[in-house]
Amino acid sequence: MVLARLFPSQPLFFLFSTHMFNQDHPTVNLMLLVAGSVCAFLASYVLLYGVAFVSRKYHLIRQAEPGRTQDKVPRLGGVAIFLAFVISSLIFYINNGDLQAKEKTVYWLFLAAATLIVAVHAYDDVRPLKPLPKLLAQTIAVIIIMGPFLNGQFNGVLLFGFSNPFQSFSSGFVPHGTIVNIFIHSTAIRWLAIPAVLFTWFWMVGMMNTVNLIDGLDGLATGVVAITAIFIASTSWLLNQYTIAVLAGIFAGAVLGFLPHNWNPARMFMGDSGSQFLGLALAVLSIMGGAKIALALMVLGVPIMDVAIVIINRLRRGQHPLHYDRTHLHYRLQSTGLSARQICYIFYGLTILFGCLAMSFGHFFKLIGIALVMVTMAALITWIDARQRRRGLPIKLDKSDVGVAGIAAEQNEQFTETAKTEITTETTLPDKSVSAPDISKEIVHSTPTSGQQSSS
Repeated sequence: MVLARLFPSQPLFFLFSTHMFNQDHPTVNLMLLVAGSVCAFLASYVLLYGVAFVSRKYHLIRQAEPGRTQDKVPRLGGVAIFLAFVISSLIFYINNGDLQAKEKTVYWLFLAAATLIVAVHAYDDVRPLKPLPKLLAQTIAVIIIMGPFLNGQFNGVLLFGFSNPFQSFSSGFVPHGTIVNIFIHSTAIRWLAIPAVLFTWFWMVGMMNTVNLIDGLDGLATGVVAITAIFIASTSWLLNQYTIAVLAGIFAGAVLGFLPHNWNPARMFMGDSGSQFLGLALAVLSIMGGAKIALALMVLGVPIMDVAIVIINRLRRGQHPLHYDRTHLHYRLQSTGLSARQICYIFYGLTILFGCLAMSFGHFFKLIGIALVMVTMAALITWIDARQRRRGLPIKLDKSDVGVAGIAAEQNEQFTETAKTEITTETTLPDKSVSAPDISKEIVHSTPTSGQQSSS
C-alpha cells in the first residue's frame, strides 16, 4: 500500500556465506526465518534474567512520579529485547553476500536510530525525563533513518507515495495509476520533499507513541506487537519478499521471548525503552517492501484509534496530550470487571481477526477493513458504557481512578464531607445532647476501613 524509497524487493540476507547464493531461495530463507526467530526468542528470554539481576543489584528502579506509586518491578525489559534483535539480525542478516550497499546503509541507519531511542528511554525508565527531550530524541531518530546525507539524497527510508486503492476502477472520478505520490517521484533532497518528510516523521513517531500508550497492562503491548510482526512477516513472504519476512520474524521472536516475563503477574516491564523500540521497528518493517501500511493500520487499528480518541478528549479538556490518566480502552475494560489476562485475550483476538482480513483484502477492500475497525471501536465503547451502567459505575473520562477503587474513594470522600458538615452543625446548636468529642468517636468508629472500601 506504500511506496517507500528504501530498496528494491530483493533478498536482504542469507545465512553466513558471502558467495553461495545469488538469487531468491525460499527454502534457505525459510530455514533462516525459523532459526533467526528461535535465536531471537532464546536470546531475549535469557538476557531478561541478566537485565533483571542488574536492575535490582544497582537499584535501577523508576522513581515515584506524581499520581503513580513507586515501582517494584524493573522497567528495562526493552533493553533485552533490543539486544536480542541486534544479536540475531547481525547473525542472520548482515553477513549476506547479496546484500547491496544501500541495503546495508538502511540497516545501519535503523540500528543507529534504535540505539538512540533505547538509550534515551532506558534512562527515562530509571530517571523520568520531560516530554520534550523524548520527542527530540524521536525526531532525531527519524532523521537518522531517513538518511539525508551530503550527497543530496535521502539514503534511508522516506514515505513519498502510496499504492492507489482505486487502481482497479477505470472511472474518471478516481485517480489513475498504481501509485499516488506526495509531490515528489525521487529521493532527492529539495523543498517539495517536506510533505514526505513530515509524513514519515508522523508515521514513525505516531507508531512509537501508540505502542507506548497501549503498554498499560501486563502482556498487552507485547502480544499485540508480536502478532503484528508475525502478520508483517507472513505478508512479506506471500509477496516473495523473503528476507523482509526473516527480519520481521527475528523481531517477532525477540518480542515473544519477553512475553513469559511480562505475562500477568509481570516479573519485568518493557518500559519506554521497549515500547519505543517496538513502535519504531513496526514503523520501519511496515514500510519495507511496501504493501504493509494498510496492514499495520488494520492490525493496530483499535489501539491507534484508542490513542487518537484519548488525545482528542484530553485536548478538549485543556490537558496535555501526554497527561497521565486511565481513560485508555484497556483501562476502561478493566473498570468493567475484566482481568488483565481477559483484556489481553480481547486485544489479541481483534489483532488476529483484522490481520487475517488485511491479508485477504485487496487494495480497495483494505479501506473497508479500516472502516470496519472504526465500527468495532465504536461497538466496544458502547458495550463498555452499557456494562458500567449495569454495574452502577459512572462513566468519567477526566479522572485517573476509574472503576471500583475510584468509586470507593469517592464514597469515602462524600462520607467524610457529610461527617464534617454534621460536626459543624452540631457544634453550632445551643442545646446538644451529645458532646462534640463523642460525635467524633462515633464518626471515627463508623468510618469504613480500607478493606471495606476496596470491596465496595
